[in-house]
Formats: sequence, structure tokens, C-alpha cells
Amino acid sequence: MKINSVNPATEEVNGEFEVFDRKAAVGVAKLARAAFKEWGNEHVDARARHLLSLSEVLTRNRERYARLITIEMGKPIKQALAEIDKCAATAQVYAKNGREWLSDEQLSSDGTRHMVAFEPLGTILSVMPWNFPFWQALRFAIPALTVGNTSVLRHSNAVPMCALAIEEAFVEAGFPQNTFRTVITDHRGVGALIRSSHIDGVSVTGGLGVGQEVGKMAGKMVKKFVLELGGNDPFIVLDDADLNFTCRNAAIARMQNTGQSCIAAKRFIVTERIAEQFTANFKEEVERMRVGNPLEMSTDIGPLANAQQVETLESQVRDAADKGGRIILGGKRIGGKGAFFEPTIITNVSKRMRVLREEVFGPVAPIIVVKDEKQAIRVANDSDLGLGASIWTEDAEKAEAIARSLEVGMVFVNSIVKSDPYLPFGGIKKSGIGRELSKYGLREFANVKAINFYPASHTHAHNAE
Repeated sequence: MKINSVNPATEEVNGEFEVFDRKAAVGVAKLARAAFKEWGNEHVDARARHLLSLSEVLTRNRERYARLITIEMGKPIKQALAEIDKCAATAQVYAKNGREWLSDEQLSSDGTRHMVAFEPLGTILSVMPWNFPFWQALRFAIPALTVGNTSVLRHSNAVPMCALAIEEAFVEAGFPQNTFRTVITDHRGVGALIRSSHIDGVSVTGGLGVGQEVGKMAGKMVKKFVLELGGNDPFIVLDDADLNFTCRNAAIARMQNTGQSCIAAKRFIVTERIAEQFTANFKEEVERMRVGNPLEMSTDIGPLANAQQVETLESQVRDAADKGGRIILGGKRIGGKGAFFEPTIITNVSKRMRVLREEVFGPVAPIIVVKDEKQAIRVANDSDLGLGASIWTEDAEKAEAIARSLEVGMVFVNSIVKSDPYLPFGGIKKSGIGRELSKYGLREFANVKAINFYPASHTHAHNAE
């Protein structure tokens, strides 16, 4: 069986790739599990040196890697370059902080000494999507390898060239053989990997259905898993927000990566006193953005990843229009070659519409008008998803109170929601389980081991429960 890599801007085939059958995929996992014996025993400082080498490789090849991203999933080239730079910087962050973040913690209890040690689990499978081909894979792999795990990447079959290039980057950086491997396989191959004795944990970024299936399989095998399953992030604008600043950020928050981001602003919740002005300013900012060839540095918005994404988006927008939504900008696919869709803004929206009920993966922005911040909180929390949220106001005290009331994993005040290697990344509700990044993500695939010391002789024996 073979798969094609297709350029979504031109519809040209980039290349053809062989799919690993189940036996071949498990064979790769076996090699990675054998490599764990060496890598897991490396000192954290030695692993840090490899991470610094990886950072250098990513920087040296940034133009080539960025071009792969653009021709495989359509990301504007300037954003693809920024994605590679972020990966390189993250490798440096973990090289710098890995020893501290993994250092033993000393605790007090009833013995002479108590500590918690953080040790690797083994080989971790990551199942990753196409929308940030390098970042999604490396924001998991860098922490996992810092701990001392080895890793097998099963990337989206939409980005096989990126998947193989990531493996090549680890080889070029001098990592021990089979420390990081890529497999190109189908869903049956993923299932075989999870059931394999060579895989010790699974990390998934993707849709709810994928997360549920992987979680079910991993749970049956009693294997640790982390799920990052998308968001319906609210962008809350209060009366006192600086509208020029806020609207510039609103356009980026919704349209970056052509709206194909789990942490993109998906619901713009605006208080009624400023709603008219916000809408006008926001529309102007979006209209300034250039749609076009993603390989040109002047392009802000490229194609969607494939034709299926266009059809889904078209259906969601049509549903909103049929139910009373007012399309004030865009609203339809762009004719000609490529999976292009107009940047779209919709007002007069209601919860009956799919653009509010579902995660919309494209350049579509629904605006919801509310009476005050109390109603804003209720509307923001009225979702099955709970990944991120942003609040735009000059009142820091009010912002903190609202932030603590929101049912999400991450809140940003006067900033778009973003991933940062120093901050924990992840959500609640159906947005997922567990965290990535920071020291918290670093420890998700670690054995959190308690080591306890007591005197060699005791007057009385301890009670155990």
C-alpha cells in the first residue's frame, strides 16, 4: 500500500510513500525499545548535549524544513519558518532546564529521608496531526527524550515528507540509533503498536474520535496516555479593551495557520457596548490579510490542508447562514486550483449553529454579543471543550477573577493563546487528558518514583495500608 503527499495549493503530488504493515511498524518499535536501554541510562547532561545538536540541525535546515511544511499542508512560508525556529528554541529550553526539572524532590514524612525521583518509562508512541507538522511532533518528542524515553512517531499520512525529515534531523544531530523513529502506517498499524509490548505509553494530538479510540486501546493495555483533542477557544473582549490592539491580535488569533489550530480563537465573545466597533475594526484587520501562494513571504493566509477540509468548512458556514447567521465577510471557497477558502466573519450567531457547537478548523470567525462579563463567562463555559481562552481588558483584577472562572486548561490575558515550552499546555473536558511542555509535560511520561528511608532498627513495626 502507498500514500501520496499532495500540495494543497497546487494539487500537485509531491511524492509517493510506502506504508509500513503492522509487522514492520512493530519491528521499528522493537528497535526503539532496545535503544532505550542505552538512552535511558544516559546522564541528563549528555541528553542535553544531543538536544543542543538537534537545535543546531533545525536551524541549519530551517528553509528546507519550512518548505516541506508549506508544500505538504499549505502553511504560509513565513509561519512555517517560525514553526521551525520555535522547535529549535524548545530544544534549547529543555537542554538548559532538563536537569533542574528532573532533579529529585525532597519530602518530609515519618522516616529519616524521603524523595521523589523522575525516571523514564520506555518507548512512547506519538500519534500526531498535520497542522503543525514539526512543532506538534517535537513539542512531545523533546520532553519525552529529555526524560530518557525513546520515541516512535506515527505522523498524519498527509505529511509523510515532514515525518521522515524529523527522523533525519535526529540522525543528523547524532542521537543514538533508533532513539527516535518515524513509521508511516495506517490505523491498524497504530493499533498493533499500542498492543505491542515494545510500547510503554501513547501521546495523541487530534480529534475527539481518534483520542477516544486510542485511549480505549491504551487503557485496555494499561498504558499511560496523554490526549490533546482540540478546542473551541473563547476570545473575550470587555468594555475597557484597547480595540485597535485587541482587533490586530484577534485577526492573528483566528487566521494564523489559516485557522487550522487547536488553540486558535474560535468564538469571539464581545460585550454589547463595544460590539459594533469591535466588529468593524476586526473586519478591517482581516481584510488587510493577504490570501495567496503560501510560498510567498507576503502571504498571510494560505490554502486549507485538503479538499475535504474545504467541504467541511463550507458546510459549517452554510449551516450558520441557513439558521440566521449574517456573513459580513467571505463565506465561500475560492475558485480555481487549491483548497482555498475566503476569510470569513459571521455575526448574529446562536448555539444551534455548527460554527459554535463544533471545532471549526479554518478561517471562520463567529462573533457573539453579550451583556456583560458574567454572561461572557457563561457563554465561554457553554462548550464540551476546554482547551484555552483569552481575555482582553485593562483591568487585571477583573481579568484574574474571570480567568479563574473559565473551564479551560490555559488562560491568556491580553495575549493570544499560545504554546510555550515554559508553560503547561493542555485542556480539560473533551479537550483532553494530561499536559505537554514545561516541567509538567516533561513528567507525564516519567515514572514518579517515591524512595523512602527509615532507621535500620525500630522499636515498633510500622502499620501498612
